[in-house]
Amino acid sequence: MDTSTIVILDFGSQYTQLIARRIREFNVFSVVLPCTVPLEQVKALKPKGVVLSGGPCSVYDADAPAADAGVLGLGVPILGICYGLQFIVHHLGGKVVGAAAREYGHAEVTLVAETPLFRGLPGTLDVWMSHGDHAEALPEGFSLTAKTSNAVAGIVDESRKIWAVQFHPEVAHTPQGMELLRNFCLDICGAKQDWTPEHFIQSTVERVKAQVGSGHAICGLSGGVDSSVAAVLVARAIGDRLTCIFVNNGVLRKDEFRKVQATMREQLGLNVVAVDASERFLGKLAGVTDPETKRKVIGNEFIRVFDDEAKKIFEAEKSTGEEIAWLVQGTLYPDVIESSSVHGPSHTIKSHHNVGGLPADMKLKLIEPLRDLFKDEVRRIGRDLGMPAEIIERQPFPGPGLAVRILGEVTAERVAILQEADQIVVDEIKKAGLYRKVWQSFAVLLPVKSVGVMGDQRTYANTCAVRAVESEDGMTADWAPLPFEVLRTISSRIVSEVRGINRVVYDITSKPPGTIEWE
Repeated sequence: MDTSTIVILDFGSQYTQLIARRIREFNVFSVVLPCTVPLEQVKALKPKGVVLSGGPCSVYDADAPAADAGVLGLGVPILGICYGLQFIVHHLGGKVVGAAAREYGHAEVTLVAETPLFRGLPGTLDVWMSHGDHAEALPEGFSLTAKTSNAVAGIVDESRKIWAVQFHPEVAHTPQGMELLRNFCLDICGAKQDWTPEHFIQSTVERVKAQVGSGHAICGLSGGVDSSVAAVLVARAIGDRLTCIFVNNGVLRKDEFRKVQATMREQLGLNVVAVDASERFLGKLAGVTDPETKRKVIGNEFIRVFDDEAKKIFEAEKSTGEEIAWLVQGTLYPDVIESSSVHGPSHTIKSHHNVGGLPADMKLKLIEPLRDLFKDEVRRIGRDLGMPAEIIERQPFPGPGLAVRILGEVTAERVAILQEADQIVVDEIKKAGLYRKVWQSFAVLLPVKSVGVMGDQRTYANTCAVRAVESEDGMTADWAPLPFEVLRTISSRIVSEVRGINRVVYDITSKPPGTIEWE
């Protein structure tokens, strides 16, 4: 990596990814590592600065992360956030104690000293707090820079280039937080703003060319933004030596199998092998109602179908003296972070469908061109690659498709009902100009029937839930307050046009406590 890098050491905070995203917004590259990584791994990145994240533990807990306090002596600027402040205080000879009054939520912070970290900020800040411990005594050499009515809110030892705050500057609830992070990254660390789409595309294409050489690659294409951008990037590097495999798993959206093929071939110029395995998948899903089992059935069957098609391509390539050696995946940075989390702070809420786990005898090496990117960055790259808006702006769609939006058994009949209802939701959201403003909007078919009256006749049919959420990255989400007129039109059209549904409800649950998908 030849760009300026800010390393974020993750102590298990729910906001760690948000710190990385905020720094990326300055066009500064940031990387998240578990706080337990060897110090040499941090040094190897030659960071311009290091951020210590928040975390759920007390520094005195027996299971507190075993981070190397040597990071505090690297000689580069350090910024501690929440638990990061307490880690600094504890390991440098100060004292951290349980707070008599836990601070959680909005708070007012008073700045009591001038420091480059607070340059340009007002004397009083509205911030977001989330801590049960606080610093009672500061280490030698440190001074107070900010306080609340209850606790220390900021400290510094400029001779050691260490700053820390007890609040969370990375969250939207701290309005001046971005200015604080900008001061740290650009002014204190002197990081260059060279993390740009143009730089990423150029360096990625060069890297893939070097990786693949004269070899060939295959890519599991879903039609979504991640796999599509990954495929276009790799195709730019190796041309027609990339073959994309697009599988109809029987739970795609209405007309998606046809539309994706047309877009990928005609607009993006990709070499696509399309496989209609819908009957095969639906057969495996017969009688399955457990959400996790559905995901595993679809994931395992996808691997088998992909393997079958890949072997056909292998044989064809071998006959020409060439052999495929690479597998392209659209893995994103949140997946990388979660898979190496320090505390495993996120339990397995639901398993993710991925090409990962392909049979070892395929002997494929991985190309993951997007593994350093967040979703919004992937869209920026796609736009710079000249990809059509219908792909770049497409809302996230789960790997198991409509199977996790059909509660209960997945059958061809129930898939067809949901496809029609879902298409109406998407159509009306687009007509209202809301498609790009909400993170996801879709229909869910519930295993609930209710009595209705249609055409003066009693009906007993299915219930459909409509779900629309606002989010930055899918990690958290708020339900979207869709205009009543839009909801009225969606409800009216679904009940009138989709046979088998006589009632529509709107989901007003945020994440957490719910998830975005229902299963």
